[in-house]
Amino acid sequence: MFRIRRQCEILGLNRSTKYYKPKPISEEDLELMRFLDEQQTETPSYGVIKMTKAMTDKGFEVGKCHIRTLLRAMGLHAIYPGPNLSKPHPEHEIYPYLLRETEITRVNQVWSTDITYIRLGHGFVYLVAVIDWHSRYVLSYRLSNTLNADFCVEALREALKYGTPEIFNTDQGSQFTSQEFIEELKKRNISISMDGRGRCLDNIFVERLWRTVKYENVYLHNYETILEAREGLKKYFDFYNKRRYHQALGYSTPEKVFLAGFADLAKKVS
Repeated sequence: MFRIRRQCEILGLNRSTKYYKPKPISEEDLELMRFLDEQQTETPSYGVIKMTKAMTDKGFEVGKCHIRTLLRAMGLHAIYPGPNLSKPHPEHEIYPYLLRETEITRVNQVWSTDITYIRLGHGFVYLVAVIDWHSRYVLSYRLSNTLNADFCVEALREALKYGTPEIFNTDQGSQFTSQEFIEELKKRNISISMDGRGRCLDNIFVERLWRTVKYENVYLHNYETILEAREGLKKYFDFYNKRRYHQALGYSTPEKVFLAGFADLAKKVS
């Protein structure tokens, strides 16, 4: 029998989720959440009112208050200047956005992270990833069935094994404004940047990553369990980093650009 820590590692979950007892969600709400996820991926600018209209057109009898509640539970938000559903903790410090009009020219110049909703056959989990802006390389990712900060801190620590970015950008969510997350950045003297409220385009590279992951993997495979999602996403991120060509990278792969960037940095140091 594996210990609890090892069981969580196998499932790709942080240890605290072992003791989490989720509130039951009705089958009707799970179906509605699946459509909300697809609609948000297709039309990321839709707010609560347009989402409600889209769902009623699909035959759901639902009001905007319930749609707002589900979107918050899913961690989904519209990409437009307006109210942001990523809520900071009232006692956590908020940092300014440092990247407006900044030209991204090298690896480890800017990293960022975000959380998205991943649907399962009879439930859902959350996915967090850390990405290098210049190369689009996915440095790390974690799955969790709660929105606590632990799995985000674990992903950050894993990513930092690759090096130290000059700037780390996040939204203002409580996971990324938590003391534990911020301290991991501060002790390495990394400049902290946070999106403006309601400005998801400030973190556009991760938003594009989520669209790619969902259209090219999640919606095609319809994972039933956390274990299936973990195994499938592991294969996909390996493909994404090593074999998926990006037009923005001159039809190279994230891994090639990331490693080439490291080589350039080594030459400059020598």
